[in-house]
Amino acid sequence: MELPVYWNYNMVANSVIQPSTIRIRDTELHRFFVRYLLQDAMSVFKWNFPEYWDLFENYFLYTTYCIGYLTVFETDKYGIIPQVCGLGGYGICLQPKKCIVSNPLIRNTLELEIDKNCVLFRLQPDYCGIMDIVNYYADMLALSAEAAGINLLNTHVAYMFGAANKNAAESIKKLYDRVAQGEPLVVADKSLCDEEGELNLQLFQNDVSKTYIVDKLLLDMEKLTNMFRTNIGLNNANTEKKERLITDEVNANNEATYSKVELWLDTLQKSCRKVKNMFGVDISVDWRNRKEIHNNESDSYTNGNVQNKT
Repeated sequence: MELPVYWNYNMVANSVIQPSTIRIRDTELHRFFVRYLLQDAMSVFKWNFPEYWDLFENYFLYTTYCIGYLTVFETDKYGIIPQVCGLGGYGICLQPKKCIVSNPLIRNTLELEIDKNCVLFRLQPDYCGIMDIVNYYADMLALSAEAAGINLLNTHVAYMFGAANKNAAESIKKLYDRVAQGEPLVVADKSLCDEEGELNLQLFQNDVSKTYIVDKLLLDMEKLTNMFRTNIGLNNANTEKKERLITDEVNANNEATYSKVELWLDTLQKSCRKVKNMFGVDISVDWRNRKEIHNNESDSYTNGNVQNKT
């Protein structure tokens, strides 16, 4: 999660561990990938909530996935509800013993005892959310997408400009900006020309196909997306390989896909059972659409299709 501070304060905190000139998290491109990667992660499980929880459904999901936990308890005014909370106290194994709720619509700050008058609903055993996973892949995808965009733009420019001084350099930059914006007629100042009246243009790379790497970057983005899907439990196959994938390889990918997320599901289902036992509120969660991507042990996988080993 990002700190709720302005970018300049954020840079003071982050520049200790990353160069201050590199700013991935403060871009709309990063936020774009965070938004949709998080939705992918939330789509893995199918939830069933009480009807009167319609107002709380999105609140419940985003709090659980982003922060990692929330508490469910009973109020006089709203009934059994979920709320974001802080943790307090510690047990014999140093686990939290209390949920601390502070909401201006709920009178006073509440200190609730876990498993006595509230349930601590969590996504993972370590009480953490998945924003570390989401942010990592959002960073990588944002950098890849930016590189692809820059490379696409550079394929339109096959010349390097020579300037006699700083003013000339700035003038050339403005000329390029106008050309890149699609202006049909751009007029250059004579000061940018040489003694013969020609613009100071130096051939840098005439064959732009040699510097075109967008196709490779898009493949890398697909690989990153598949890696993310493996981390959050969405089916995917190793489509990068050109030769046929045997069933054992596909099964190995399935195991990597489901192992961690099954732990998340077990943790969530335990919390659901606790809510049911304590408050009688029926909350359930299960796989939304878990399908194997192979048929049987004699199959192999080629270019997205399952084929026999022959």
